[in-house]
Amino acid sequence: MLRFGPARAPVVMLLLPLFEEHNRTRAFGVGVLRALAGRGIAGALPELPGQGESLVPTEALRLADLRTAAAAAAAKLGQPFVASIRSAALLDAEVVVAARWRLTPQPGIDLVRELQRLRAQGDGATIAGNALSEMQLAELSETDVAPGRIVRLQSDPAPADRHLAGTPLWRRTEPGNDGSFVELVADDIAEWIATCGG
Repeated sequence: MLRFGPARAPVVMLLLPLFEEHNRTRAFGVGVLRALAGRGIAGALPELPGQGESLVPTEALRLADLRTAAAAAAAKLGQPFVASIRSAALLDAEVVVAARWRLTPQPGIDLVRELQRLRAQGDGATIAGNALSEMQLAELSETDVAPGRIVRLQSDPAPADRHLAGTPLWRRTEPGNDGSFVELVADDIAEWIATCGG
């Protein structure tokens, strides 16, 4: 688990999206945690099964395993604030948290629709290079997002607690970053923690 910021401070555990969006948003997530550290807020970025350097193959992933791993990572941090990007909002239902913050949360059914669209555009066997079973897709489609503060892009018409100007980095074909969006997100998380009593 990557750690950022002061040892004695409120802690934000950031969960990155599933599958290919994980790679596209990692630099952004690290940037947000570094920006929070500059604001006196500690951060943590856990490596969950099937993500980053994990040796767990995608086809072996189960939602329950991801949720258990997220809960275990959070337990090491005490009772952190949890921030999630997109489909990562599906992973923190079992995490004991101070509060939840979501950037453009993606319900399971929306994630599955997007994955099926990608499968149709690809070779029909994998989804953006990931081998996913029908059981995995069914499990995801039945999963919803637990309540929390919701932040979306200005271009997103869906309801939110706040809309911010930024780039949908998860849509890019290659990993990237948006420095001004990093700062806006870090500001919003810091303000949110202050109102939550962190």
